[in-house]
Amino acid sequence: MDNNHQSNYKLKKTEKKFLRKQIKARHTLLRHEGIETVSYATQSLVVANGGLGNGVSRNQLLPVLEKCGRVDALLMPPNKPYSFARYKTTEESKSAYVTLNGKEIVDDLGQKIILYLNFVEKELYLSTTLRDTGAQWKELGPQVLPPGLMVIEEIISSEDEKVLLESVDWTEDTDDQNSQKSLKHRRVKHFGYEFHYENNNVDKDKPLPGGLPDIYVSILDKWLKEGYIKHKPNQLTINQYEPGHGIPAHVDTHSAFEDEIISLSLGSEIVMDFKHPDGVTVPVMLPRRSLLVMTGESRYLWTHGITPRKFDTVQASEGHKSGIVTSDVGDLTLSKRGVRTSFTFRRVRRTPCNCSYPWVCDNQRKERPPSFPESDKEACQLEQEYVHRVYEEIAGHFSSTRHSPWPHIVAFLKALPSGSIVADIGCGNGKYLGINEELFMIGCDRSQNLVDICRERRFQTFVCDALAVPVRSGSCDACLSIAVIHHFATAERRVAALQELVRLLRPGGKALIYVWAMEQEYKKQKSKYLRGNKIGQGKKVEINSDTPAQGLLVEQMLDIGHENSVDSVPSINDFQEGGCHSRKVITAKLPIHTNRTSFYSQDVLVPWHLRGNPDKDKPVEPFGPVGSHDPRPVFHRYYHVFCEGELETACQTLSDVTILQSYYDQGNWCVILQKV
Repeated sequence: MDNNHQSNYKLKKTEKKFLRKQIKARHTLLRHEGIETVSYATQSLVVANGGLGNGVSRNQLLPVLEKCGRVDALLMPPNKPYSFARYKTTEESKSAYVTLNGKEIVDDLGQKIILYLNFVEKELYLSTTLRDTGAQWKELGPQVLPPGLMVIEEIISSEDEKVLLESVDWTEDTDDQNSQKSLKHRRVKHFGYEFHYENNNVDKDKPLPGGLPDIYVSILDKWLKEGYIKHKPNQLTINQYEPGHGIPAHVDTHSAFEDEIISLSLGSEIVMDFKHPDGVTVPVMLPRRSLLVMTGESRYLWTHGITPRKFDTVQASEGHKSGIVTSDVGDLTLSKRGVRTSFTFRRVRRTPCNCSYPWVCDNQRKERPPSFPESDKEACQLEQEYVHRVYEEIAGHFSSTRHSPWPHIVAFLKALPSGSIVADIGCGNGKYLGINEELFMIGCDRSQNLVDICRERRFQTFVCDALAVPVRSGSCDACLSIAVIHHFATAERRVAALQELVRLLRPGGKALIYVWAMEQEYKKQKSKYLRGNKIGQGKKVEINSDTPAQGLLVEQMLDIGHENSVDSVPSINDFQEGGCHSRKVITAKLPIHTNRTSFYSQDVLVPWHLRGNPDKDKPVEPFGPVGSHDPRPVFHRYYHVFCEGELETACQTLSDVTILQSYYDQGNWCVILQKV
């Protein structure tokens, strides 16, 4: 082959490869976002890979687009890896389509990405779908903060900011009296009282020597005099955050601190997310040198947290500082984070909390606060007792209730190329292993009894722990993790389980992950898990579930007189008073969840009411004392239910991973990630 033919061959090969990727981008947009492209030229283009969600800012993308013509509008939805550009004329959009398709640019993180453009109708991005992007932000009305929340800009001068930052001596001995500590992702110092992160509380009987330094006391006195705060704090936590770090969503413990909590932001601006239990999220911009004051509902009911990322989505227009980051897709861009130091002041509570939110108040619920594992060893013990052992005992009954595959999971498997190697990590009874016969699927589970059921169905399965899968790295085209990761008892172990999924994937491989959601009502949709169901003459039926909404599919699972149908059962209170045969429930110090109700704690024990005897030759042995013969034992499974954004946050801590899609599916938070 001569040089000309060789060059032409390479060119055609490159063109074919580009065309395949462009078609793939078009299909991905349609399948995951409902964005339909057209084959003819219009004034409007969708730019795949050119979005805020994958690190491309408005200031970076707009000049590239404007080289091809006059851009009438650039719409950039928050957290999406695409944008919409509308040109003045069709000829200009044609020029962009030809010139920019396949163009390589460097995003704001310094990574190379390739743009793929397709034509769309103008009406598309004005559709209900796009207008509703971030609609939950608008439910409180424009520029309305959560009740009781206040942001005061320029609370101190730049000179005072410098003095305050220089007053923090991070070089001091870590054992000094001011309780300086270094957490995994940030440096921390405490004054007045040490804040204990393992239980989000303070030891009220052990104040730190010296109290608050005079420099901070004088500032607090000034704020009191000016009316910005009503009470003088006596506890201070100073945190220093590097770009890319954050804090999980949380509510400051009611019994630990009084109503007013204030936080001074120095060094860099940040977006803090406030989330209501019903799913409404309000991203609030905290400018540099601003004071955040939380009282009332915003302090007691809403969670607040900072997503770990290096850029925040903010308003592009000049003059916009504090307040809600709106969902105006025509006015959003990225803001690069810097080193931020926060000074959080609180007043230690000396009397019981009597707030107006008793259902989330640790004082008024009269429950012992959850005792989280303090070591990996304790976490392993908890999982062994309340996950592994339970599933071994209930495997037969569990499998008998697992019939109907979930549509989104089926769609994920059906969309994979023929011949793909897929691993289902935590496969249970293997109900997803035979969905697509064009795939080569293997499954694994920690339960020997569940794996035995899979093998009876002639599936390729084996027993292993999800933290150590004996499969070669980079050998899988896709992985499933359905209702598994929420069984790990610490954040570190949950991230390790995600990392193990990524290890198995080849570059470009995808993983679909499902976990239980804290929010069983989201965007005005109530999960089926919360809905009461009746059969026959008003008989209430309680079905166990491995995902919240999956449990009560009465039409598909039960018939009157069927051997797996169930009778009415006592309330959870009855079991707590002695009828329960789950061992060590009391010593676990975790709240027992009431089935078919909302979650009020992220770490819970969920009852499984065993019905019948799947193995008639082997009597069921409950976890109770020897000699117990209750024919209907109750077992308890440990769950960490995820708040909105928590699963994405955990995924973002992984290297070489991009999140393709995140969504809510009937009581579950779900993510599709890709190894890059």
